[in-house]
Amino acid sequence: MRMSRFAALTSSLLLAASAALFGAGQASAAQADFGYVALGDSYSSGLGAGNYDGASGNCKRTTRAYPALWAAAHSPQTFAFTACSGARTGDVLSSQLGPLNSGTDLVSITIGGNDAGFSDVMTTCVLQSESTCVNRVNQAKAYVDSTLPGQLDQVYNAIDSRAPAARVVVLGYPRFYKLNGTCTTGLTEGERAAINGAADYLNAAIAKRAANHGFAFASVVGAFTGHEICSGSPWLHSVNWLNIAESYHPTASGQSGGYLPVLTNAA
Repeated sequence: MRMSRFAALTSSLLLAASAALFGAGQASAAQADFGYVALGDSYSSGLGAGNYDGASGNCKRTTRAYPALWAAAHSPQTFAFTACSGARTGDVLSSQLGPLNSGTDLVSITIGGNDAGFSDVMTTCVLQSESTCVNRVNQAKAYVDSTLPGQLDQVYNAIDSRAPAARVVVLGYPRFYKLNGTCTTGLTEGERAAINGAADYLNAAIAKRAANHGFAFASVVGAFTGHEICSGSPWLHSVNWLNIAESYHPTASGQSGGYLPVLTNAA
């Protein structure tokens, strides 16, 4: 596991302060240089949090997303935000890796959910029977077993090749539902349990591939516990027929209260 590059930055800043205090010479400004690149899908771009940057188009990037919040709090010298709503592993490879270089210190990413068919799973479960939902979930899990590991390896190899010194934090996905919660309509309890199980299954596969590449996997399941759909204080949008794209994505509170502290602890 690579050591935290943000910890290294903090140490260099402390050393610089000590040098100034005790007259040990002027610390090089390069010691405090820190570059952060945020990659991934809609969970990283901030879809669901609102206040989207019009220049990002369909990528739906927002200053309310955890990468932008982390950058605002820690002021890296460089910050590149290329995460894009709807992105799959192939999209990361083809259009998001440009800012990575040997000077990149921190990389964050959420990826894999769209490859595994997240949107189609949720559409199937909302519109069709419980048995059809469970069958679609099982198809997604089979894809996670057979195909997703190789796709993740390609992305992780590319990140490592372009930013070999970076601390890479791979963030997972939350469970969507609080079981036996306050929801009285919509999906059955069996469907909710199947969807939660699929999230755990996907997270386990992502965590394994991340570990095999020496990257840090940061689970957000604990951070979202008590804030799932059907809880008293949800940090995830339920199905929204007026803005279907935001359905099942973190709210602004989910980004700031769920994803941000997880990245902060892992970086």
